[in-house]
Amino acid sequence: MYRYDEFDTQLVSERVAQFTGQVARRLAGEITEDQFKPLRLMNGVYLQLHAYMLRVAVPYGTLSGKQMHMLAHIARTYDKGYGHFTTRQNIQYNWPALKDIPAILKDLASVEMHAIQTSGNCIRNVTSDQYAGAAAGEIDDPRIWSEIIRQWSTFHPEFTYLPRKFKIAVAGMHEDRAAIRFHDIGIEIVPGKDGKPAFDIYVGGGQGRTPMIAPQIGTAIPADDLITYLEATLRVYNMNGRRDNLYKSRIKILVHAIGADEMRRQVEEEFTRVKEKGALALPDAEIARIRAYFMPPAYETLDDNSPALDKAMADNKAFANWVKTNVSAHKQAGYAIANISLKPVGGVAGDASADQMDVIADLATAYSFDEMRITHEQNITFAHVKKDDLFALWQKLDEVGLGTSNLALITDHIVCPGLDYCALANARSIPISQQIAERFADLDRQHNIGELKIKISGCINACGHHHVGHIGILGVDKKGTEFYQISLGGSADEKASVGDIVGPAFTEEEIVDAIENIVETYLATRQADERFIDTYRRIGKEPFKEKLYATH
Repeated sequence: MYRYDEFDTQLVSERVAQFTGQVARRLAGEITEDQFKPLRLMNGVYLQLHAYMLRVAVPYGTLSGKQMHMLAHIARTYDKGYGHFTTRQNIQYNWPALKDIPAILKDLASVEMHAIQTSGNCIRNVTSDQYAGAAAGEIDDPRIWSEIIRQWSTFHPEFTYLPRKFKIAVAGMHEDRAAIRFHDIGIEIVPGKDGKPAFDIYVGGGQGRTPMIAPQIGTAIPADDLITYLEATLRVYNMNGRRDNLYKSRIKILVHAIGADEMRRQVEEEFTRVKEKGALALPDAEIARIRAYFMPPAYETLDDNSPALDKAMADNKAFANWVKTNVSAHKQAGYAIANISLKPVGGVAGDASADQMDVIADLATAYSFDEMRITHEQNITFAHVKKDDLFALWQKLDEVGLGTSNLALITDHIVCPGLDYCALANARSIPISQQIAERFADLDRQHNIGELKIKISGCINACGHHHVGHIGILGVDKKGTEFYQISLGGSADEKASVGDIVGPAFTEEEIVDAIENIVETYLATRQADERFIDTYRRIGKEPFKEKLYATH
């Protein structure tokens, strides 16, 4: 895991001191809210519907036990006792008082954390695969390159005021758990020459008002040239991206307007120009220095068979269900990847209480080499757990409401805060998620349905990723009444697709029955063990649409 160097320590401490003074001036009335807004946004502070919100950066989603304990302390001391984990692998606090935020930032700095570049028109937190360093078939650990990009992009003077916010994600293999094709820049690590990693670069993806899948711009870019290629891409965007229209300012609009081939030509031209003028070199020694922070942990030599695990699964159905859904294969014999669902039936997707965070921290220290990852689907991953320890881990998780066995099932939703918190929202999303989860609470039924990803947004900004849900739900406002539009067939993985809108929106009273209808249509038409997304791609939307609106 990465540790701050002297440059990180200095810039974070200086930023805390600067913002402390800015907050003091705001509280004293020396500056207005409009004058304060750009200052607070540079420090991750938003003004939401009811209160300020603080977004804390968790680079590539990786945390130590000590850092998670600090997040729990902040939730307990300065907020309402919980935090909300986000789709950018960050955490948000929805109720901090402005006067307390400097103290929060100081506490964060004490454990090598901050809120820098979690908002504003800059390069945001770089996200990655939560299975980094643990998944079989990985070309290289994407956290290494995410950290290099983080160091390059933090406070980059040329990219502090981009036309719009800018998001980068890195995947270490073709199997995509980081949604790279829906980012401004998505990076897939591929085999390069001489055994070194290289990078396929996707540019111009995104969701929101105009969802787009990023086309591939760069192919097998060598490691030495990665930062230069990214810099060239950002320069083309910074020069040509629209600043006259908020809704047309993202790089996806530029790529769509000029075409992928022209974007590639301009980036390659700028890339050549930057190299000729003396590009920022990425020396092998620096790559090796960063790589050393992400060396594999001290695995024990174990047999991949675990009689203890087999017996526990045979004796305990609930545990067996958890292993079936929440545990993934590890590249190291005798180890597994354990996923903690933050989606209990009746809960708020992505929320964890301070007490739960403390338990997660202690369990990560005890069972996963003092490390955990936040996922872009708002769950938590322990990447390195001995198979023999899985039952004990699950028991302790279950004691505090974290043993839910529903990863990637119909109750494991991505959900934005919606109208309960967000001033931009048109409709509530949290209650809709809770109602759907309660309808499908029976675990046997969930397992029978199989993998089915529901994603819910309270407005067209798509913070709930509804465009890429197998079932996507978008809240809309119709003359002061909340309605919910359904799309089908979206996917954020390596087979990326944007969902198809099936027809007119449903009322709050109708939406859960509509989801039930879709599920029953799927079950009646699937073949063998076909997943929902596979069935949809085979038969299209018409059978679902016909059933949905037969009596609507």
